[in-house]
Formats: sequence, structure tokens, C-alpha cells
Amino acid sequence: MPYGRRSSSLEFPASRFPAWLRCFAVISLLWLNIGASFGATHEPARPSSARVSRQVVPSSKSVPNAKIRSSNKAKKPTGGKAPRRVAHKRKQLKGAELPMHASQHATQHRKQAARSARNTHELRGVRRSVAAAQRNATAAAAARTAAHASPRSPRLLARCGYTPKSRGLLRAKAVYVVDERTHTVLTEKQADRVMPIASVSKLMTAVVSLDARHALNAPLDVTVQDQDFDKFTGSRLSVGSRLSRHDMLHIALMSSENRAAAALSRDYAGGRPGFVAAMNAKARALGMRHTSFVNGTGLSPHNVSTARDLSLLVAAASRYPLIRAYSTDRAQVVLPGGGRARLSYVNSNALVRGGDRSIVLQKTGFINEAGHCVVVRMRVHGRPVDIVVLGAPGARDHIADVERISRWLHCSLR
Repeated sequence: MPYGRRSSSLEFPASRFPAWLRCFAVISLLWLNIGASFGATHEPARPSSARVSRQVVPSSKSVPNAKIRSSNKAKKPTGGKAPRRVAHKRKQLKGAELPMHASQHATQHRKQAARSARNTHELRGVRRSVAAAQRNATAAAAARTAAHASPRSPRLLARCGYTPKSRGLLRAKAVYVVDERTHTVLTEKQADRVMPIASVSKLMTAVVSLDARHALNAPLDVTVQDQDFDKFTGSRLSVGSRLSRHDMLHIALMSSENRAAAALSRDYAGGRPGFVAAMNAKARALGMRHTSFVNGTGLSPHNVSTARDLSLLVAAASRYPLIRAYSTDRAQVVLPGGGRARLSYVNSNALVRGGDRSIVLQKTGFINEAGHCVVVRMRVHGRPVDIVVLGAPGARDHIADVERISRWLHCSLR
């Protein structure tokens, strides 16, 4: 080798190595250089945020204690904030639980949803049960209260003879029967037909007279003005007779004495017109919308009402003990004075005369335009029932209708 020339690693003395060996060495060196260059050029990029090359996710087939390999194992960072970030990240990864697999997470979510739905369903079931129990308890309490507060509504029974055929046997033009305790209508026939009511008007005469609060022991004279100028009927109570208000009211209700009723209506503040006005005002106050009065005796056909309206009058008159007592008394003797002979009066109602003690109030009436009429309050097994019969054609037809109705009542309302 010449002096001063350095030998290269690619130069081989020709005298020491054959030509083919030198060619092989050159090719090998070139191949190594090309491979190194290719590897450096195509090296994959590493993540810089976590400084971790790969995170091993455990699965059902993986090893439980997998190790986390750092991408900086070969090359350690120096300087700056990188070491602190890496240490902080490693601490987080060390203390954190390994993430759950997606299928496991979905399964757990479905289980939680199922448990929540089951709990919600059970809660709703409990609430519905509680609400149903409360409703049942409320309904039972209401039923007990209703059963205690209001008795069973009464009715007339077919087995007691109340049938459409027997109902057709009632002779009166208008009939109305009502249970006073429950206000249940038991039977009716043209109950809203406006008709003359004859001497049934004397019930209102008695009510207005008692409402005036006159002294009942005071004497009252019969005058010419008390005579009947409508039908020109006579009377056993002659003009000039003197009776107490008690006796006038008594025979007017019990025997339907017309001059006694006329005297009571005359002796009133404002005279007879004022008394008639008070009768009509009382009728309106009681709700008798189809009722009108022109006198206190009922001898005028213009004293009109309906069977339904008269049941309201019966109910109102029943609140006066004197009306109940006088209308159901069987007989009474009065002394008209002035040297006149005493007068004996009996009840105009054949049922009361016959001793029917279930009747606690009554009033009969008759004129040709009205026919035979009667109103009755009867106690049936302790239950008050009002009966109104208007326009019966025969002299006993109104009494026969009341008797038939009474049989139905005593059998049905046991």
C-alpha cells in the first residue's frame, strides 16, 4: 500500500481475497444499508398524549394481570414537562380500574333497566292496591251511612193487590199517595189536574186562622155576612149564635160547618179580602203553584188546586196539633148561647166515625163541580202517608178509594 493512503472498509487487498468474495461483501453491505433506510422511513407514529405504546384490554381469554408497556422504554424523555405528565398518567392508570368490555357494559345496562322496570311495576301495583282498598272502604262507609240515614224506598206490591187492574178500580178523577218520610210517590192518577176542591179549602182556613194568633177563647158571633150566597146552603148554626174560636175551628174542621169557617175568615185584619189574600200567599209559600182561593168555605168552584198541591197543604197542616186533633175528633157538642139549644156535631169522614185510629188528619169536601173529595194523613206501621182523592162521583166512592189504598199500604209497607 502506498504511504499516506488510508484503507477503506470497502477496499480489500486483491492479493489476499478472491474476486468473488469481494463482490459478495459489497452486495451484503449495500443490502444492510438499504434495509436500515427503509425501516427508518416506514416506522409507525407513536402516540404522544399518554406516552404509552399500547394498552392491553383484558378479555375472557387474556391474562388477568396484563402489563402496560411504555413506548419510552428505549428512549427516556429528558427535560421539560414531559416526565411529570408521564408520571401523572402512570399514576392514573395504576389507580384506575380497567375498562369494561362493550358487551359486558350492555349486559349490565340491560340488567339495571330490567330491575328498574320491575321495581317500577311493583310500586305501581302497590299504589293501585292501596287506591282500590281506599275506594272500597269509602264505598262501604257511604253505603253504611246511606243505609242508616235513609230507609229503603217504599212501594206498593202486587202480592198485596196493587196491580194495574186494581188501580183502575179507583173511582176518583185524581189520586195522589206519597210517603211523607221519604217523599216517595206510591201511586198517582192525574195528580196535576186542576180541579175544584170544595171544603178541603177549610184546611187552609184553619192554617191562616191559627197563624193570626188570635185568642182562641174569645167569643165570635155569626152574622148575616156569614151566610152562603154561592150555593145558598143552610146551616144548623143560625145567625146570632155565639161560639168561641175554639168551637168555630173545631166544627169547621170536623163537620165542615160552613158558617163557622165564614165567621173565622171575616174576623181577620183587613176583613175577608185580607183573609183570602193571606190564604193565597200561604199557598205560594208552600209551593202550591196551581192553587187559588176566593173564599174560606170552599163553596165556590173557583177554589181550585191539584192533588199534588194538596199533599203539600196536608203536610203543612199536620204541623198544627189543633188541626190534627179537631179534624179527627169523632163528635163535639157546642152551646151557641142566646137561649139556643146545644148542637151535636159528628165527623164528616165515615172512616173516622167508624173508629179508624190510623188517620191523624183528614178533611172532606163536596160541591157538584168538585165531586166528593177527601184528604188524609194516615200512619201505616208508624210511617206517615198522605192520601189525596178528588172528584169521586158517588157519595161513598172517595171513602172506598181511601179504604182500598189503605189495604195496599198496610200490606206493602210492613
